[in-house]
Amino acid sequence: MHVEDKFAHNWLIKKVVNDRVKKDLSLLRGRVYDLGCGVRPYEQDIMKQAREYFGVDWSNCIHGQNCDVVPDLNNKLPIDSDVADTVVSFEVLEHLSEPQTMLNESNRILKRQGNVLLSVPFQWWVHEAPWDYYRYTRHGLDYMLKKAGFIDIYVEETTGFWEMGFLKLNYQTLPLIRGFVRGILIPFWWINQQINPLLSKHWKAENETAGYVVVAKKP
Repeated sequence: MHVEDKFAHNWLIKKVVNDRVKKDLSLLRGRVYDLGCGVRPYEQDIMKQAREYFGVDWSNCIHGQNCDVVPDLNNKLPIDSDVADTVVSFEVLEHLSEPQTMLNESNRILKRQGNVLLSVPFQWWVHEAPWDYYRYTRHGLDYMLKKAGFIDIYVEETTGFWEMGFLKLNYQTLPLIRGFVRGILIPFWWINQQINPLLSKHWKAENETAGYVVVAKKP
């Protein structure tokens, strides 16, 4: 899982994605392909459930070369059809110029009844520019996954309005963290990330979220 530093401006988004992925770990079985694996933060957790893990990423990954398969995820993958029991991809789809190709390829390499588990941003800042192309609504995700041939598609928000709004504010204040301001910002970040999940729980705002986690199945 991602390391959660409680004094960081953005630990909450790492926690909510970690927590949501934990809920679906039981789906991760057999041979797992992690598309856009980066530094492989979920490998150890996945291997508690799976038999094999393959990290897949491109050669220009800003996180370093730490993968077993080196393709361009915008094109056909150098992986045989019907070999994966599970495909996962965390915070990657927004960085692809051809995201539908990756979803189509995920379906192709999966065995029948295999699962795909994805996390994507919705209302989130531009990052890893210039390789940051898209943001996704639940309706767009449903459409794209159906187009790729998936069924039993389940899309769930990662946050509510309050976590999303204050995470944006925390990122906006990050450049100010110097000198005595540091002593103000770190407690402010810690407090708002503790309180905002409670606010979202009791003061709901539909369609407001930092992102989504998606589970779907190949027929």
